[in-house]
Amino acid sequence: MGYALLSSVLILALVAFVYVAAGVRIVRPYQRGVIERLGKYKETADPGLRLILPFVERLRSVDMREQVIDVPPQEVITSDNVAVSVDAVVYFEPTDPQRLLYNISNFVLAVTKLAQTNLRNVIGEMKLDEAFTSRERVNTALRQILDEATDKWGVRVVRVEIQRIDPPADVMNAMHEQMKAERTRRAVVTEAEGTREAAITRAEGEKQANILSAEGLRQREILTAEGQATATRTTAEAEQFRQEVVALGEANAIQSVYGAIINSGTDDRVIAIKYLEAMQGMADGRATKIFVPADMSATLGSIGGIAEMLRDGGGNGGDDEIAVAQPTAPTEAEAATASALQTSAAARPQTAQTPTPRSATVAQPAPPRRATPPPPPQQ
Repeated sequence: MGYALLSSVLILALVAFVYVAAGVRIVRPYQRGVIERLGKYKETADPGLRLILPFVERLRSVDMREQVIDVPPQEVITSDNVAVSVDAVVYFEPTDPQRLLYNISNFVLAVTKLAQTNLRNVIGEMKLDEAFTSRERVNTALRQILDEATDKWGVRVVRVEIQRIDPPADVMNAMHEQMKAERTRRAVVTEAEGTREAAITRAEGEKQANILSAEGLRQREILTAEGQATATRTTAEAEQFRQEVVALGEANAIQSVYGAIINSGTDDRVIAIKYLEAMQGMADGRATKIFVPADMSATLGSIGGIAEMLRDGGGNGGDDEIAVAQPTAPTEAEAATASALQTSAAARPQTAQTPTPRSATVAQPAPPRRATPPPPPQQ
């Protein structure tokens, strides 16, 4: 009896443990629990430890993480009648566990078929080149369509990605040829542009070289002209200085000659004789020319006076008188200077730059035309 009672207690305890264990449920953090009581929705359980009534209530877990569905490849005909194989991937995440469980029986199959259908519609409106280059537009259009369709299922479509678009083999060969031709064209265009840029750069370099050469030539000519001008100016200044020195020397020589003539007591007769000697020297040339004095009557009068003077001196026969009457003969330089001054006194007036000594101004002899012969001695 006691053994039967103990067995019954153990059985009841075991049944109670199994019952309690069947009523304990754990909801993961990434899950949500839908509790049903006798086949009817009761509530949605959050993550954690949950107790339910076994055999009366039921807890169904729903994964709320983002999930991916691979859409199998399918044949799609583009608007330019090219059959391509398109493979896509759909990313979604549940938002309402209740609607996901009660509004759709097979969500994965429904989303796959919906994606395939809309791929045909979206890509069928494009050309092949647009389908290759407009994947972002295709993804955005598919996501919007699938998101609107799956909203009542408690699911949000995050994004749709086109994995592959495979055209037929002949189209691929044509595309390769087109790509090759395009690359060849780009290479030719790039080479032509490079040649053009090189020619432009070379021409600009030659232009700059010519400009610099012309500027250098111009600078050289300017410097040469400036050097020549400086040399000419220096030569002119040297010549002017030489002439001034020569004129100053001549003036000093003239002053010395006039001083010597005045100091030696030379009179008009000596000057007249030198005048005649100078005329003889001027007329003694191989050129066909005739020298006529400015005042012929005065010259003849001077010559007659000199002849009379010499004749009178010879009649007296006294050597002492002749020595007294004859002045001291000047040097050759003094005679040439005196004769030149007498011949060019009227044509070359004395300039203000040449200083005239006071003694020379006082003792300057009169020109030959003014000289009068001395009166003949009385018999």
